[in-house]
Amino acid sequence: MSPQAAPLKLFSVIIPARDEEESLPATVEDIHRTFTAAGIDHEIVVVDDGSTDRTWAVLQELKAKIPTLAPTRNAGQNGFGRAVVWGIDQSRGDAVVIMMADSSDSPAHAVKYWELLNQGYDCAFGSRFIQGSEVIDYPWVKLKVNRLANFLVRVGFAIPLNDTTNAFKAYRRTVIDGCRPFLAPHFNLTVEIPLKAITRGYTYAITPISWQNRKYGVPKLKIKEMGSRYFFICAYVWLEKYFSRGDYRRMS
Repeated sequence: MSPQAAPLKLFSVIIPARDEEESLPATVEDIHRTFTAAGIDHEIVVVDDGSTDRTWAVLQELKAKIPTLAPTRNAGQNGFGRAVVWGIDQSRGDAVVIMMADSSDSPAHAVKYWELLNQGYDCAFGSRFIQGSEVIDYPWVKLKVNRLANFLVRVGFAIPLNDTTNAFKAYRRTVIDGCRPFLAPHFNLTVEIPLKAITRGYTYAITPISWQNRKYGVPKLKIKEMGSRYFFICAYVWLEKYFSRGDYRRMS
């Protein structure tokens, strides 16, 4: 932990969204309501990542009701990772949290992340697979693949975190800037950021979180397409960890 870390002022929620017209209203309204009740100054940056449905129109309707909503369109190539980075670049907060558009992540746990960051941690990582966590309606095959992948990451990097692949994590802005440039254009960004942050010496706390399956739409993650991409990013950061001789570690 970094007790000398500066107090935080604005929490930016980054939500990549592609064809999420049905999910977004409940997701955005719940985040705004929960953060407001907790007294957290925030902005909700929803990135329309090439949607073909009414996602952008829905965001304009929501913006009229929710003053902290800041919708934006990804002007570059599409892809989950690219959309997240686009959203981060458009955001103003001194801390960011990445959340999914389908309400699978709990805003109450994002509040817990904010509290941990304000205690001085550089990163707040949630785990769906430790005591106190809860998983609702997780597809069986996806769960098996998830646990195997996270086991291999945990062993390969010798870290206690057992849910690296989950996108729902929070970081101080200094961490994001210290982990650039980002290479992962797709869901593999979910492992690139935390593994780089850990490898480069940023402090982190792990807390139990919940996850529930989406009610609307279809999952965007395609396991068959992502295997080699996850491996590439893990191998890249693994080489940095063991062979860069600390060239990229944070300045104390």
